[in-house]
Amino acid sequence: MEVRLTVIGSSPAWPNPGSAQSGYLVEGSGSLLLDCGPGVLGRLRQLGLYPSSIAITHFHLDHWGDLVPWAWLNAFGPQEHRIECSLWLPPGGRGQLDEFASHWGNDAMFDDAFTVQEFEPGVPFATAGFEVEARRLPHYEIGSHGFRVTHDGTTLAYSGDSAPSDELALLARGADLFLCEATLADAAGDGLPRGHLSAEEALAAAAGPILLTHRPVELPAPNGVQVAHDGLVVQV
Repeated sequence: MEVRLTVIGSSPAWPNPGSAQSGYLVEGSGSLLLDCGPGVLGRLRQLGLYPSSIAITHFHLDHWGDLVPWAWLNAFGPQEHRIECSLWLPPGGRGQLDEFASHWGNDAMFDDAFTVQEFEPGVPFATAGFEVEARRLPHYEIGSHGFRVTHDGTTLAYSGDSAPSDELALLARGADLFLCEATLADAAGDGLPRGHLSAEEALAAAAGPILLTHRPVELPAPNGVQVAHDGLVVQV
């Protein structure tokens, strides 16, 4: 069975006009959403796409923010429109969601909405018909992860957010498609420690086909390199 990638949201931390933020639906025998930034839930509902599992790379808002309205949907929305699914979080993620929920007067909102589990970097886990392995990547001073998602011998690698590193190149190695962020115009535009990639740095990490994402529309695409946009569908 083929693996299909649908770009639900592709914006960087500030949204491109009309675009949702990070959200990538991978479909094989099941359906897995990689990240769930603001705007992703509404776009999924518009398209009639309902994943059975979600995996979150890190807790910057543009990668997880729509878990909040998703929890409200599953708590108060019409029963026939609720989207029940499992939720895979980075180490310590359950505690972070509990802390967020404590400020909103509904301490159990995420546990009520999802089947919540934490992944362990380097240890593959099975969800939605895929084998997923999270790899720890450098992203400023917070814990962030990339994913290798495999089904029936086909592998999609996804960078999440990352600085240039040997770990990023290892994540991409042998993948049939590398979905990689390329937020920066050049390395000088980043902070210290580093947290994002220029297009040139993303291409340097790739060992095969690459799809750039998380890129401001104001920045040009490198010659001959495809840049993700909301609604793009790719056969991996």
